Amino acid sequence: MELFGMEKLSLVDYDGKIAATVFTGNCNFRCGFCHNSPLVLETDQLSTIEENEVLKFLESRKNILDGLCITGGEPTLCKDLPEFCEKVKKIGYSVKVDTNGTNPNMIKSLFENGLCDYFAIDIKNDRENYAKIIGFEKYDTSLIEKSVNYLMTSGADYEFRTTLIKEYHKKENIIKIGEWIKGAKKYFMQKYKDTETCMTHDLHEVEESEAKEFLAAVLPYVPDSQLRGY
Repeated sequence: MELFGMEKLSLVDYDGKIAATVFTGNCNFRCGFCHNSPLVLETDQLSTIEENEVLKFLESRKNILDGLCITGGEPTLCKDLPEFCEKVKKIGYSVKVDTNGTNPNMIKSLFENGLCDYFAIDIKNDRENYAKIIGFEKYDTSLIEKSVNYLMTSGADYEFRTTLIKEYHKKENIIKIGEWIKGAKKYFMQKYKDTETCMTHDLHEVEESEAKEFLAAVLPYVPDSQLRGY
């Protein structure tokens, strides 16, 4: 599988695991707050890491690490993601996949074949306001809805998460998200940080006081909701 980077040790990318993280390239969204924009826009200019190099590293660290997070870009765009996950699982690692939820068939295949232990789906906004935040004028959220519904009914381990952006998120948006994912296992609202590699630099974080109001508003729908990064 084509990989564009590896973080050899992370304590934050896979909750409860000491993990490594690998990065795939390309994405079907153009979120202005994306902090991995080179993986979306400049893959032709980036060097890659051989899959075997990653697997050899994981083999050498299997008494230290216990998880691998696969992020991007958008990992589910990679047709050979299942084969890569299978190789990682054979070494003995738990696998987490970060995804925007636009490939429910891939999510279903990974879970039902025992190739992914934990999914994290980004819920960018409420359904009515999805398009602008991902860089489109209009967007049909039906595939994302299918992924959300599948994870909530499949028995899979998962989390939903939203990066809070002052320009996009108000209390009413968060309430609509809560109504959409009511009964979910976990929901995180994450603090936005403008970094050098963000796609744009004209967006702003939601202040902690307002984020706490958002949290109070969503708790009736998803009791295990938390702020992350605040």
